[in-house]
Amino acid sequence: MDADFALRRPVATGQPIVYWRLGSIAEQRYDVADQPMKGEMDPFFFLTKHKNFIPHEYPCRTEFAAERRGKRPQIGAEFNAERIWLPFASPRVDLSGFWFRPTVLGSWAETTIDTVAAGEALLRLRTCGGAILFANGAEVGWMAPYGRNLESAEDFKIALKPGRNDIRIWFDDLAERDARYYFQLDYLSGPAVSVALPIEVEGSVADAMEAALDDMHFERPAYDGGEVALATGVALPRDARVAVEIEGDFMSIEAPVRFAFDLTKGQKRLPIADTEQLPADFRHFKVTLTVGDHAASRVFGVEICHARRQGNAAATLAARIDEALSEVAEHAEADTVRALARLAIGQEGAETEAMISGALPAIEDCHDCADFILVPLLWCRKAYGDRLAAKLCAHVDKAILGYRYWMDEPGNDVQWYFSENHALLFHTAAYIAGGLLPDARFVRSGRLGREQSAVGAARVRAWLDHFEAWEMAEFNSAPYFPIDLKGLCALYALAPDKDIADRAGKAVIRLLEIVARSAHHGILTGAQGRSYEHTLRAARSLELSGICRMVWGKGNYGMRFHALPQLALCLRDHALSVPAELAAIASLTDDTVWEWTFAQGQDRFARLYHHKTRNHAMGSAAGYRWNQWGYQETVVQARLGENPGAQIWVNHPGEVLQSGYGRPSYWGGSGTLPRIHQYRDLAVVSFLCSDEQPDFTHAWFPASTFDAVQVDSHRAFAQSGNAFVMLKTDVPLIEVKGGPTAGNELRAAGRKATWIVRLGGRDADLPALDAWASVFADLSVRSGANGELIVEDPEYGTVRFLADAKVVAEGRTLDPANWTVRGEATRMKRRE
Repeated sequence: MDADFALRRPVATGQPIVYWRLGSIAEQRYDVADQPMKGEMDPFFFLTKHKNFIPHEYPCRTEFAAERRGKRPQIGAEFNAERIWLPFASPRVDLSGFWFRPTVLGSWAETTIDTVAAGEALLRLRTCGGAILFANGAEVGWMAPYGRNLESAEDFKIALKPGRNDIRIWFDDLAERDARYYFQLDYLSGPAVSVALPIEVEGSVADAMEAALDDMHFERPAYDGGEVALATGVALPRDARVAVEIEGDFMSIEAPVRFAFDLTKGQKRLPIADTEQLPADFRHFKVTLTVGDHAASRVFGVEICHARRQGNAAATLAARIDEALSEVAEHAEADTVRALARLAIGQEGAETEAMISGALPAIEDCHDCADFILVPLLWCRKAYGDRLAAKLCAHVDKAILGYRYWMDEPGNDVQWYFSENHALLFHTAAYIAGGLLPDARFVRSGRLGREQSAVGAARVRAWLDHFEAWEMAEFNSAPYFPIDLKGLCALYALAPDKDIADRAGKAVIRLLEIVARSAHHGILTGAQGRSYEHTLRAARSLELSGICRMVWGKGNYGMRFHALPQLALCLRDHALSVPAELAAIASLTDDTVWEWTFAQGQDRFARLYHHKTRNHAMGSAAGYRWNQWGYQETVVQARLGENPGAQIWVNHPGEVLQSGYGRPSYWGGSGTLPRIHQYRDLAVVSFLCSDEQPDFTHAWFPASTFDAVQVDSHRAFAQSGNAFVMLKTDVPLIEVKGGPTAGNELRAAGRKATWIVRLGGRDADLPALDAWASVFADLSVRSGANGELIVEDPEYGTVRFLADAKVVAEGRTLDPANWTVRGEATRMKRRE
């Protein structure tokens, strides 16, 4: 056995140093004096002007910058080294996350590099916050830009001695909600060096542990039953201990679920538990392998759905409403949404009251996203207050009166006031809370309740004016439909003013119509203004799936809910009626083919196209910010057959760290937005990506979900049910066969690539994938005059995609400039 107790890796000139030992994150709350802010809802906040920088600044950042920007960072903790950072292809040491209050973060990192000869090296340090660089115990220099989530870089020269050289970095920042907390150290020039990081086990064992984690992946892209297990192609040379910590996304309040077991030398499979023993929704599994005193970790993500327990939806709407309320009451995360469902079906008592009590500290402290839990709390208090203990009601009322309802009230929080979904909930809460306590004094505004309610009502009406004109700024976005529905359902059911209630009810129906037209068998399909990995990959357990199940009978439930019980109560108790014709649109069962064009966002900044049959669907954003830095926009998505997991989308990753917190992330959003055109079942997605961003584009392609798959050097074909798809690239197509997305990802190397996406359906003439593939295999894109892209399609003939986003085909011209917010749904001639 190799007796070298060091992790050794070469460092190439111009490349980052990526192996480090990290200390814990020192966290200190950063409160400033309560003060109001100026500003309004910003329907364009994610249409970033400079890279993906969000411009809104809170008073805490202003004060923090005045205190620390341009000054040597303050070291806030003693050096300690607790764990090894393994890069898994990421150039950064990335500890990004989500903090609900302003919090100063600080951490130490250290590495060791070996060099044969002495010499001067030039290093480039990148970070968003501040950092101090040390070499061999001496301070080399520091940087302190402290730009919120905006990277800066500075170069430093260090003197290297022969042999071992110790490098340390202290890096810190102010976290406000989502924080990009990382550093990157590039070795630009100098003597030949290699990492030689001291570790607690032989280097060969550490190498095997890293290789095992590098290749590790779940056996399935999602689980709706059966045993959940990870597999790797690399066996360890020694027995190891395994710890698995399972938690939800940053909004989850559930305590992590933990498993521990032994991994025998040579064993390549890590069985964890049956699906039903694990919490539903998209979950992160932090896997730690330990041999001796050396531990190595990696995070893996997968969807868990309890579909086996849930079975098929009930036949009648009334029964499905009861089922939905019971599902939330019994199986949801223990928050105020679940408490509302429990009260609505007569499950009051200590357990329900504990859910309410547990939510109050976040409201009292004005945590970001407290508005999400406040609105259902107000519903509980208003509709079911007589079922709650008097002491708890008094505590709830105190929290209501002390909350900050808008940015013009004094506070020192980092609640996100600028997006439309948050704005709706703030105004709804102020309106309902003021009416609930009309004679009480609201602490921050100084208004009596009736005055607070009047201000809230005026803002709700203004929000509805904006919605009725432009609809969703976060266009067609699966995670934000339920949050808008949360506020609108509360207004419909609880608003004392009839005009507001009526308008809110119409808005609820409009959102359900958009979902129906954009869904395929109960699963949203199409371009989305804001997306996350945990919402894209969680097709079956996402809340929209549960809403579709309740309203139209197709879908499943996860564990996290915003609007489902509120919508159920609107249907059960408040006479809300969903148009019957939407059921047939949401899940096609006949030969109807729909083309759906519409626009969303102020000034119609997002023009959206959707085409679906009973067998397949695809949606995209037309002429949307081509070649600009993206934020969280997913601009093309397709689905095949009736399997919820048989979905595909194409994007440019915003970061190479998988299951990270970037906006955009590896799967959620797009680092550089592509030029994209769609005509019916044909889409062209052309990338010209920024040099500062990752050097590949990719597609989510869960091969094991499909019934049949064929992949060659430039093309991938798949079949699910009676639907076919082809993905074709103008550069070599690579199947990812190892790591977290093994078997689920196709890559096109380089920052310039054009993808063709072509869907089709099985018919008597083309009954099998081979036959269909032979018809479309030679599809290609050629350039025409004035920036046109031209495809000769076997069914549509010549399809011309113009540089102004128009599409000309089959004697038709589609012009996104003419698409309206109301939209136009067209029955098309069946092609299958």
